[in-house]
Amino acid sequence: MKLIFATGNRGKLREAQEILGEGFTLVTPAAMGITEEIPETGNTLEENSLQKAEYLYSRAKEVPGCFADDTGLEVNALGGAPGVYTARYASLRGRAGNGDHDFEANMDTLLQELAGCTDRRARFRSVVTLMLDGQTHVFEGVLEGRIATAKAGCGGFGYDPVFIPDELPGAIPNTSALTLAEITEEEKNAISHRGKALRAMAAWLQEHHGK
Repeated sequence: MKLIFATGNRGKLREAQEILGEGFTLVTPAAMGITEEIPETGNTLEENSLQKAEYLYSRAKEVPGCFADDTGLEVNALGGAPGVYTARYASLRGRAGNGDHDFEANMDTLLQELAGCTDRRARFRSVVTLMLDGQTHVFEGVLEGRIATAKAGCGGFGYDPVFIPDELPGAIPNTSALTLAEITEEEKNAISHRGKALRAMAAWLQEHHGK
């Protein structure tokens, strides 16, 4: 079965293909001739994920289905912010020198706003929406953790250098622990929020459409 994944990131495409396995072929929107920017104007992760999936589904009738994901960092002390605005957090506060998706500025802004805060609990949450044969199916993945007091590590991307996941050994409040930027890509993929959501979708697809 061929499915469109709403991404231009080859790494994300490869990860999703590995999770879905044989019997499913993933392609990018560009490979289907969809090169315009996909609308993403929702106020929640669920709305954005659905909006992107519906947009693709309406433009690629020859493919049985498509799916899209949206991910946000939710910090308890900030009332769940940055949430749906995770990629634009600093720019929305007038602090980004390089416009949207300036993650160095995003992390600096987050650390400044949490300065002196004892509650540093946070989570990454991914919502994947699958549109298949006219039906909508939603899957979610969560990675619980906390925000570090300073950046650490040079791997990963986004907020990885300031996020300490609970699922790694030693990830206990007030003790030293590794950020997502200090572990290998394989270790991160094994616990990642998006990976969990994709594996839930893969299990559903294998149950209902596997061969």
